[in-house]
Amino acid sequence: MVRMPEFEEVSAWVSANPVGAAIIAVFALVALVILLYVLRAVWRGAGRVFTKYVAPRPTEDILTIVAASIATGVSAQGMWQFAGDVLGFDGPLRLLLFAFIEVAVITSAVRARRNMRENYAAGIDGLAVWVLTGLSAVLSAMDAASVAEAIFRLAAPLVAAWLWERGMAIERVRLTGRSRIHWRLTPERAMVRLGLAESSDRTASDVDAHRRLTRVALAAKRARHLRETGASERRMRAALARLDRAMDQAVEHTGLANDAERQEALLSQIGALFNTSALLDLHPPVPWEPEPPQQSAAMRALMAPADEEDEQRRPVAAPVDIMQRSSWIKAARAYWDQAIEERFVPRAADIARETGVPIDMCKEFRSLWKLEAKAHALIEAAYLEHGIVDTGQFPAIPQAERVLSVNGAHAG
Repeated sequence: MVRMPEFEEVSAWVSANPVGAAIIAVFALVALVILLYVLRAVWRGAGRVFTKYVAPRPTEDILTIVAASIATGVSAQGMWQFAGDVLGFDGPLRLLLFAFIEVAVITSAVRARRNMRENYAAGIDGLAVWVLTGLSAVLSAMDAASVAEAIFRLAAPLVAAWLWERGMAIERVRLTGRSRIHWRLTPERAMVRLGLAESSDRTASDVDAHRRLTRVALAAKRARHLRETGASERRMRAALARLDRAMDQAVEHTGLANDAERQEALLSQIGALFNTSALLDLHPPVPWEPEPPQQSAAMRALMAPADEEDEQRRPVAAPVDIMQRSSWIKAARAYWDQAIEERFVPRAADIARETGVPIDMCKEFRSLWKLEAKAHALIEAAYLEHGIVDTGQFPAIPQAERVLSVNGAHAG
């Protein structure tokens, strides 16, 4: 055992060798200054690393990295023993080769994280992490001295891989906003299936009211079915008693007597239950059938069913105030001029629908306005180009007697 020199011995040596003591003091001071600079550089570097890589990360990510590092160290210690006891490595060769699987695991994990950030999936590197982790766990456990040690060496790499997988899941959700899979069997779904939880955000009172109203609707459907099928009087009495009991409970617990929304909900349920047979006669549209070609507004207006304007115009049943009639004429005329500018001749029904003017008044106005030059030209063009006869809007023009107008002069 080396004995430390006492203070008297050091003092005596310094007195006997003053030059050597001074040189040693200078070197010690320089070494101390260099050590201080090194420590300050290490502290600053650690601060920059913490600010850049650690501080922005959530706490769970940091804890995941720390725990995975510890588990990887335990796995590496098992591989160290395996390399020495089983493979017979010793010295520098053992130091260089014992942790090659752990290095491969870390490399695959880094590549998987990069793939996640670039392609939103871990890819083959994510699978490699699990395969190499399982291999390291098995090799470490093979050199265990007891069952407990084998289980521990198997668990450590798997814990590291699981923590890495959870970190990747957090990264995936952060990048894509969704998880990789949705489990079909979860505690929430099991509770909903058993009726112990609610899948929507309805309150307990809403759920209870809906259940009681549904009970009334089903009881009413049952009683109606028995009556229509001619059931026995005993079965009818039982069905009516069940309906009466369900109705009493609904009125008592849901406020059905004075709640308009729940009354409407009950009627909707009864209407749906009583008319289920109507589903057999529905003819829904075929979603992949091509839509018919759209017609222009002018063609739709001209090909619409006649509104019997070819009959003799009927007078207005009741006398109309002059001011009221003037406002009707103004509104109808504004719509008429707009329609003519859009190159179609509206029917009297169209004018009445768009302006609110009585239909008889619209027929009276239109019988005069359709004889104007622009309306006349549109109706005649529709007949000549498409063979459409404006039966209710303009008299049919025979093929042999087409009426043409050129600068106000008629030509036969």
